[in-house]
Amino acid sequence: MRKQLALYQERRVKPRRPDPATRVVLVLLSRLLDWRALLTVVQPDTLIRWHRQGWRLLWRWKSRPGRPPIPRELQRLIVRMAQANPTWGEERIANELLLKLGLAVSPRTVGRYIRRLRPRHGGRRSQRWATFVRNYAHAVVACDFFTTVTARFRVLYVFVVLEVGTRRILHWNVTQHPTAEWTIQQFRTVITPETSHRFVLHDRDSIFAATVDRAIASMGRHVLKTPVRTPVANAFCERLIGTMRRECLDWLIPIHEGHLRWILRDWVIHYNRGRPHASLGPGIPDPLPNGTRSLRRCGYRAEENRGDTEGQQSCSDSDLLG
Repeated sequence: MRKQLALYQERRVKPRRPDPATRVVLVLLSRLLDWRALLTVVQPDTLIRWHRQGWRLLWRWKSRPGRPPIPRELQRLIVRMAQANPTWGEERIANELLLKLGLAVSPRTVGRYIRRLRPRHGGRRSQRWATFVRNYAHAVVACDFFTTVTARFRVLYVFVVLEVGTRRILHWNVTQHPTAEWTIQQFRTVITPETSHRFVLHDRDSIFAATVDRAIASMGRHVLKTPVRTPVANAFCERLIGTMRRECLDWLIPIHEGHLRWILRDWVIHYNRGRPHASLGPGIPDPLPNGTRSLRRCGYRAEENRGDTEGQQSCSDSDLLG
C-alpha cells in the first residue's frame, strides 16, 4: 500500500476525492490504528475535520429543536374545529380542547395548524354561504327547474322544492310552459301558514321573475338568491336533480307529460320514504310509521294532487328476499 501511494506521488497522479462512505471508514479506522504514520492520501488535519463534522451531525440529530408534534388525530380535530367555527381564534380552540376534552394544547401550536385556513391579515368577518345554509337548514327550502325530453323530442320543465334540513321533497310538478303565474301557484301550494320555513333559496334564472319574489315576500318569507353563475350555492337542490337523473330519468324515456308524472310520482315516494341519505346519518327524509321500516321490497300506491305525492305502503312477507 505504501509503495502504491509513493508511486502515485512520483507520477504526480491527482488522487480522487473520497466519498462520504470512505470518510466514515477512515474515521473508524483511526480509532484502531496509528493513523498519523499511515496517512498519505489525506492530511491529518483533514481527517480531524471530518471527525468534527460527523460529531456535529450526530449532535444535531440527537438534539433536534422544538417540541415533538402533536398526534395526527389531534391535528385533524383542530382543523375540523377551525373549519366549522370560522369566528374561533387560537385561544378559543385551545380552551375548548382543554375544558371539554382535557387536552392541553398551546394556542401557538393551534395557530400553526390553522394558519393556512385563515386570512393572513384579519379574520373572516362574516360566515360563509355554506355555513349560513347549514345553520338555517330546517328553515330553508331550495327550489329549481330542470328539463327532460320526451320520446317525441318535446321539452318538459320539472319544478322541485326541497326541504334542506330533512332532504325531503316537499313539492314537484311538470309543465311545458313555466310562467311566473304558474311558479307563484306552486309556491302557494308549498308555503302555508302552518309551515315554519323562513327562507326560499333559488338561482337567478329568468323564470324567477320579480313578481315571483314579491309574491314570496307577501307570504312572509325571505328570498335568498344565489350569486351569478354559482350553482354550488344551491348545491342541495342541484344534488337532488343529479340524483333524479342518475337513478331515474337516465334509465327511462318518458313518452308524454302524463308518463313523466307517473314516473316521478313513484320515484319521489321512494326518495322520501325508502331511500337512505348519508347526510342524515344515514337516515330517511320521511320515514314510515313505526314497525314498517324494514329492508324489504315494498309496493307503493300513490295518488297525485297538483304534483304532491301521498302514498300508502303495501308489503308482504314474500318480499323479504330479493
